[in-house]
Amino acid sequence: MRAHIIQTLPLAIATALALIPAAAHGQDMPLSQVLIDGETWQLVSEGHGFTDACAADDQGNFYFSDVRGGQGIYKVDPQGEVTLWIDGLPGISGMQIGPGGRVFACQGREQRLISIAPGEEPKVLASRVRPNDLVVTGAGGVYFTHTSAKTIEFVSPAGEHRIVHSGDLVRPNGITLSPDQGTLVVSDHGAKHVWAFRIEADGGLSHAQPYMTLRTPNADPSRSRGDGATTDAYGRYYITSAVGIQMYDPTGRLGGVIAKPQPTVVSVAFGGPDLGYLYVAAGDKIYRRKTRSRGLLFQSGPVPTMSYKP
Repeated sequence: MRAHIIQTLPLAIATALALIPAAAHGQDMPLSQVLIDGETWQLVSEGHGFTDACAADDQGNFYFSDVRGGQGIYKVDPQGEVTLWIDGLPGISGMQIGPGGRVFACQGREQRLISIAPGEEPKVLASRVRPNDLVVTGAGGVYFTHTSAKTIEFVSPAGEHRIVHSGDLVRPNGITLSPDQGTLVVSDHGAKHVWAFRIEADGGLSHAQPYMTLRTPNADPSRSRGDGATTDAYGRYYITSAVGIQMYDPTGRLGGVIAKPQPTVVSVAFGGPDLGYLYVAAGDKIYRRKTRSRGLLFQSGPVPTMSYKP
């Protein structure tokens, strides 16, 4: 049975199964391995319209947008000071710092996917689309969810834009990668699954699997509100949802649900010093909490999957 599973799962997940020590297969990866006793959510910024687009860099800075009321991208430095970092870019719903420090962003109200550096004009990577969220590979390729079209789309490092998956997800939303960048993971805001795909050499997707099952507040799977997604250095996935931030181990097993700091959470990312803080965009506020884990960045190329450590 296990041989059959490894043959059919996306490559990175099958690899993760092989790399995790045998003891870990029989153990859960509970929230106690991530959360710290006595540490709770800390308020980082407030007074916004609707926060979104959590992102981080390797200097300990955290970034977010105010989709409704803001005019650009906000930056939180390691000391907690909040500033408007890039002005004149309203309506950013998804963002990541990519290779070379460039910002890649979904600007749905302008119907475009862009990249930008401070002081430069935005470079349009895809137009006549309404991108929701994105993830950038170490090679500079961009995957994004086009929720209204029910598609997952890809812009190659050379600038080629194409649809790489359609039809299975009701409302494709949050998006992230496995640590080795061999698997793409996408949440479904309108159904109960988080999907996994194997990434092919040309950027295409294969072996689509409804791999993780979201808890919902009632029996209606359309109320999952699966939204923002991120990955930690141990290959665990974190998905914001109606019931909280749901954490899954590399095999797709639910490890627990982190309580929300307030009723609405839409975006999540590790940031801060050593990428050791979990940040969430929660309505009009940004919160963070210190963890036992740490995030990872994809801008430097593939990262080996870390061994499980209890």
